[in-house]
Amino acid sequence: MLIQAILKSKSGEGVVTVKPDANVAEAAKILAEKRIGTVVVSQDGTTADGILSERDIVRELAQSGGGCLQQNVSDYMTRKLVTCTSQSNVEEVLTQMTEGRFRHMPVLEGEKLVGIVTLGDVVKAQLSAVAMEKDALEGMIMGH
Repeated sequence: MLIQAILKSKSGEGVVTVKPDANVAEAAKILAEKRIGTVVVSQDGTTADGILSERDIVRELAQSGGGCLQQNVSDYMTRKLVTCTSQSNVEEVLTQMTEGRFRHMPVLEGEKLVGIVTLGDVVKAQLSAVAMEKDALEGMIMGH
C-alpha cells in the first residue's frame, strides 16, 4: 500500500503550518484548537522548513519554564526532517517512524508539502490491509 492511499482517505483542511517566526504560544494554541499533535513550520505554507510537536513544547517547558512560550517556533523546531512521498510504501514509513520514535511525517513531492501522515494513519492502513488479506485467505480456504 502507498502513502497516497492514506492521503486520499484523510479528510480535512490539509497540513497545518506556522511560520518560523511565530511564537511557541501561538503554535500551542493552534495545536490545542485543531486537536493535533504537530505543526509543520513553513515560511511560505508550501515547503517544510521544520516540524514542531507537543512533545517539543513540553520538553522545553520542563527545561526552561514558561518563558519559552514567547520564543520563536524556529528556536525549538526539528530542522532535520524525515519525509516521504505519496509513492512511499506504508510499511517502510511505519518502520521509519517506529525506529525514529516520531509520530508525524510530512509528505513532499519535490520540495512541495502535499500532506502529513501520522503513526495512527499508517497503523490503521496496515491493519486494514491485514484484515483484507485475512478475508481473502478465508475465502480461498472456504472455496468462495
